[in-house]
Amino acid sequence: MKLKTLIASAAIVTLASATQAAEVELTLSHWVPATHPLQPGGMQPWADSIKQASNGRIEITIYPASQLGAAPDHYDMARDGIVDIAFINPGYQPGRFPIIAAGEIPFTISNGKAGSRALDEWYRQYSEKEMSDVYVCMVHLHDPGTLHGTKGPIQVPSDLRGKNIRPAHATMARMVNALGATSVQVPAGEMRDLISKGAADMTASPWNSLFTFGVQDVVTHHLDMPFYATTFAFVMNKAKIDGLSPDDQKVVDDHCTSDWAEKMASEWSDAEAAGRQKIIDLGGHTLYKPSAEEVALWKEATMPLNDEWRQTAAAKGIDAEAAWNGLVETLKKYDSYIE
Repeated sequence: MKLKTLIASAAIVTLASATQAAEVELTLSHWVPATHPLQPGGMQPWADSIKQASNGRIEITIYPASQLGAAPDHYDMARDGIVDIAFINPGYQPGRFPIIAAGEIPFTISNGKAGSRALDEWYRQYSEKEMSDVYVCMVHLHDPGTLHGTKGPIQVPSDLRGKNIRPAHATMARMVNALGATSVQVPAGEMRDLISKGAADMTASPWNSLFTFGVQDVVTHHLDMPFYATTFAFVMNKAKIDGLSPDDQKVVDDHCTSDWAEKMASEWSDAEAAGRQKIIDLGGHTLYKPSAEEVALWKEATMPLNDEWRQTAAAKGIDAEAAWNGLVETLKKYDSYIE
């Protein structure tokens, strides 16, 4: 009888724990599809880990696909408390976040995994300079992307002249404009509509995102080299985080680390890297592989972006030269710098 009583008591306790409502309910808003690798492979495991580490006190509900607001608005949504946590692309707001834009300069970051760890580690010392009205949880990258077009060739910088191009971020927008193209900047979720209507001839994208956003059948010509990365961040409403108990604040802090930045990016990076072969397997696609001399032309064409970054970053009150050297050193430490 004692054993049965103990089992029954344990069952009641388990049931009570399972049905107990979370003490803290947080909203996480993003603008990519729920099927995007970043949600099942990054955001959901992160939210589940927070729930477990807090013994169920913190529950995070994820709202994908711009349900709560447009992609460029997500920083302000977190700042203003419309959402508690927002996934942002800083480059969707040109000129607003010039320091983190160092990660957008082509031919800088070689991979999305360790590169995310490096970028996050480096940016922590500068985030208060340009994102002081939110709590910056972590920053990360995708696997290096490239250019994809409705027609070719896409082999040397002069191939961009006269084209309408959807850039990945503001840094690339300035580059394509300087090369005689016209930038048409819209979030990734809008690029199929843009290209299918003929409003853009090319788009910047990592490989598998062509499938994620449904443009694999409209862009059939591809610059076949790792070209650029895009910076992303998870930012939180300060009042919400400040209002947490010390124990819950520690749980959040323990999940806002460079280690978690790499975890967040890893499955997405693997998926993007695999997308290149998926494009080849489709058939009907042309990949243009630049020679060493042609790669040198691309690097020369993007060099002015580095000088421009130093000027805009310095305007935020930092030593831009030291900051750039620090980024390079951190990327090298994690074997993520393109020499």
